[in-house]
Amino acid sequence: MSATSNLIDDAPLTTFHKKLTFFASGGPFIDGYALSIIGIALITMSPGLQLSTTEIGLIGAASLVGIFFGGAIFGWLTDKIGRHKMYIADLIALALFSVLNAFATEVWQVVLCRFLLGMAIGADYPIATSLLAEFLPKKHRGRLLGATFVVWAVGAAAAYAVGFLLRDMGPDVWRFMVASPAIFAIVTLLCRLGTPESPRWLLSRGRRDEAETIIKKVYGQQYGLADIASDSEGPAKQGKFTDIFTGQAWKRTLFVSIFWTAQVIPLFAVYTFAPDLLAAMGMTGDANLYGGSFLISMLFVVGGIPGLWLVERIGRRKLLLWSFGIIVVALAIPAFIPNVPAGPLFIALAVFALASGASSFLEVVYPNELFPTEVRATAVGFGTAISRVGSAASTYLMPVAILSFGAAGSLLIGAIISLVGLVATFLLAPETANKSLSELTTDKKPANPAAINEGTLV
Repeated sequence: MSATSNLIDDAPLTTFHKKLTFFASGGPFIDGYALSIIGIALITMSPGLQLSTTEIGLIGAASLVGIFFGGAIFGWLTDKIGRHKMYIADLIALALFSVLNAFATEVWQVVLCRFLLGMAIGADYPIATSLLAEFLPKKHRGRLLGATFVVWAVGAAAAYAVGFLLRDMGPDVWRFMVASPAIFAIVTLLCRLGTPESPRWLLSRGRRDEAETIIKKVYGQQYGLADIASDSEGPAKQGKFTDIFTGQAWKRTLFVSIFWTAQVIPLFAVYTFAPDLLAAMGMTGDANLYGGSFLISMLFVVGGIPGLWLVERIGRRKLLLWSFGIIVVALAIPAFIPNVPAGPLFIALAVFALASGASSFLEVVYPNELFPTEVRATAVGFGTAISRVGSAASTYLMPVAILSFGAAGSLLIGAIISLVGLVATFLLAPETANKSLSELTTDKKPANPAAINEGTLV
């Protein structure tokens, strides 16, 4: 096989890829679960700790602020020391801070634990998705990367189900709820043990012998470094944080930052305060508050099913444009209905959930495809960080928005933010579907390699 071929990008889908995708999905699942369980936990935490509206907003926003720092710092660190080490360490932190949160007796302790938990969550975005992207074949990369993020919505739905089951366990039930992410973190940690380091990253650091050993172990003894096309130009080098702002990279960084932020602001506001939002619509009782929140979270999952099919059919750009357009219309219409009843408001929220679920996974697909190996995790981490500035502010202000503008006004704000994402996508978004990482980040156009053996996680 020639040195210009690309074993990884053009490989058939194997058992190894499926296992790696499943293990990488553990992080987004915990993310969705941990960020959503707090909304249910606040129902008993608020009277238990006598929380004010400001304190509720602080607790809701704390993990998102943590994700800002976790994504920015640990994305860069992942490019420095490798995917594998960070892949394990962040799960230990997730479990630790979840358990510590259960023993909090003061508001500041809850806020601190949620902040540190958020840092660990923010770390997993660049770690897990970069490692996965660097192993996936191009024909399946968008769908499988996206599938890990659709699992975010599964985690959120699981949080509402757990909250409903635990709701009658007394005034301190919130302690069990905030500690419960640790269970999933430990299970994911055990699954991830033995996952190999990315050979692309090893090559970017000049560690050729280690990269070749992993290639042979995963793909077969007949393959080696000659079967990989690098997605970085020139000899091995260390990427710098500033690389994502130089040359043509700054346009890609700008696009990722804007569209990701526009997606997560309304999404996290809805997930964190779904019960409060439904209550503002006039819904009462467990069936409506828990059941309605669970239904909305499940619609995010349902929306991801056609999204994962469309992402390789019509491409990333069209999928993102259509979903933003539908969200803008759905969230804006109720604001123009006089004395809008609960029905149209809930329908608008349901359509938002479906459309958001159909494209929110592009938050991890686009940045992993648009940047080379030496700064891939840095770019994902930066996108994660910037998006959480807006989402943290919106989550902090959501209780105030509901009180000041009602449910319809709160949804209209989400429509305006989504419109910004629509315009940015139209002006800046490239199409990356069915292209190898080497094509997207260099001028190389690799040829198809021969079929390879099915690998297994080692």
